[in-house]
Amino acid sequence: MDKKEIKEQYLKKINLVNKYNKYYYDNNKPLVNDKVYDELKNNILLLEKKYSFLKSKQSPSETVGYKPSKSFKKALHRVPMLSLANAFSEEDLLNFEKRIINFISEKSNFKISYSAEPKIDGISASLTYKDGNLIKGLSRGDGKEGEDITANILTIKDIPKKILKKNFPEEIDIRGEVFIQNSDFQVLKEKFANPRNAASGSLRQKNPDDTSKIPLKFIAYTFGYEQGLKVENQSKYLEKLNEWGFKTNPLNKLVTGVKDLLTNYSEIEKKRSEIDFDIDGIVYKIDDFKLQKRLGNVANAPRWAIAHKFSSNKGVSVIKNIEIQIGRTGALTPVAKIKPINIGGVLVSNATLHNEDEIDRKDIRIGDTVIVERAGDVIPHILSVDLKKRSKDIKKFIFPKDCPSCGSKTIKEFNILTKKKDAVRRCTSEGYECEKITIEKLKHFVSKEALNIDGFGKKIVENFYELKFIKLPQDIFKLDFKKIEKLEGWGRLSVENLRYAINEKKNISIERLIYSLGIRHIGLENAKLISKHFKSFSKFKALSKTEKYNELLNIDGIGETQVNSVKNFFSNKVNLDVLNQLAEILDIKDVTEDNKNGKLKNKTFMITGKLNGISRAEVKSLIEENAGAVVSSVSKKLNYLIVGEKPTKRKTEAAKNLKIITLDQKQFLTLLNKTS
Repeated sequence: MDKKEIKEQYLKKINLVNKYNKYYYDNNKPLVNDKVYDELKNNILLLEKKYSFLKSKQSPSETVGYKPSKSFKKALHRVPMLSLANAFSEEDLLNFEKRIINFISEKSNFKISYSAEPKIDGISASLTYKDGNLIKGLSRGDGKEGEDITANILTIKDIPKKILKKNFPEEIDIRGEVFIQNSDFQVLKEKFANPRNAASGSLRQKNPDDTSKIPLKFIAYTFGYEQGLKVENQSKYLEKLNEWGFKTNPLNKLVTGVKDLLTNYSEIEKKRSEIDFDIDGIVYKIDDFKLQKRLGNVANAPRWAIAHKFSSNKGVSVIKNIEIQIGRTGALTPVAKIKPINIGGVLVSNATLHNEDEIDRKDIRIGDTVIVERAGDVIPHILSVDLKKRSKDIKKFIFPKDCPSCGSKTIKEFNILTKKKDAVRRCTSEGYECEKITIEKLKHFVSKEALNIDGFGKKIVENFYELKFIKLPQDIFKLDFKKIEKLEGWGRLSVENLRYAINEKKNISIERLIYSLGIRHIGLENAKLISKHFKSFSKFKALSKTEKYNELLNIDGIGETQVNSVKNFFSNKVNLDVLNQLAEILDIKDVTEDNKNGKLKNKTFMITGKLNGISRAEVKSLIEENAGAVVSSVSKKLNYLIVGEKPTKRKTEAAKNLKIITLDQKQFLTLLNKTS
């Protein structure tokens, strides 16, 4: 086939995907099952990989999920609907509890009670009640903003429309899961791939009458905004929900300690096939609301809850090849190219091999018959090798000691936290010297959470880099659009759209820009923390001249690992050139001060010595929550020195000389209460 025929075939497949999407999401009438749909998408991706001239904004490689229906208005959640961290092993649970105990500075034998609730694989929804009346129903959306699906929510029989109980709060957002029972799904399985898809499609019906015909159920499990809720813990809250007419998970259980959590987990996993609704794990929440509030959140997840996922679906396949992928931080990741298999309704053709040590430990070789495991959204991985089916001529896989892209040496770095060498092998090239690293950095720069340049997808990054249109991030803002217009597949309109999209992103917040730089260990949340501290990009950039990198340790949530990453980033001349040029090109917004007057506003604190019953992290959190600041050195700008057991003598003497007020732990907490 010539280029024209290939492109015609490609576009036909994309149009077919769009047709399937429309019928699935908008019309609630799937034309094909998941296997057929996934095979079609995979075929499109294979074509794109084989023929570099193929590209479309509607390709599965350029789109994520589906666009929100125009039939629904968007509305903000008054309290964000957070995601949960996942646990997959006993070790994960032990670390989860250890982090909690360390945060609240309790002894290792401190007993924690948990509410254990099987996690229904459905669709999250938030119901707003005022004066006992159901006035609004929102989908989860992105956690901050959801779709107003009130009309469809009102059709669900499990959901009380009016609650007359005297003890019901004045106003409350009751949250839970909308789902379809497996027994009810039997009559719908010809239309939907699984119960979760059925619930999702039904809730997004344009006509509420269509939703009413679907046997949707609702189980309540938490709350968001509340006014007048008088309960002390999760267990009592679940009792109240039942009293108010809501259904709760019948398998909820109150347990104490990790050992009991694991026992409960095993019991539920054994019953899993007998339960009339899909569950993909168990959610553990600290039962005590006061302790929940004290622990707070980290990033977009609570410190006090975790989802313990069940083992996944498995399948058998053959490894066709092992490819080494290079990420933006130089990590060499081996990926197994396997004979495509359907696991849990998803066509799997790639499986991560994690790292060199994992390949050696499991003795994975090209040509092996392997068991592939897929757990929820986790990338599929090789569980084990079927040695009985191994051919005698299969040789061991030799992991490259030099970078496959630039030829630089690869190393396993020493981890300052674990005091061991990392399992991951990395390319040692600096900055943008390695082609693969550079391409991944550029992809990251234009990605959704970074600059989010509309229409500037991964394929375009690769194409423009190959054509030498871009080499560094600042080159994106210097593109020669006349050259682009001459390329196959680019017309005047598409070029103008790209020009507009790029120019639109010249106005950017500090945190997005810092995140977009792709500094190792600096994700979006850490970028926000750094931005809040420096307030302006010029002050952040000045760090390269002052070299006061320990200043970053004053930021709650930033540790030595992140500090070293920032230091290494600034030590590279190319990175500095990128920073300087971006600063000239872009209009970078400063962080605006919070208008609210905190209890400790304009007050600075420093902590020295060991505290009792409360950790430094929690004290920092309390100070910053109340608009105060924590610093790492004694100076005239310091207002209070908090002194614990065995304080640093140098710091206490310096504070005394400067006549700075010193507080013991009790005095600090008294000060905090006095300002209330």
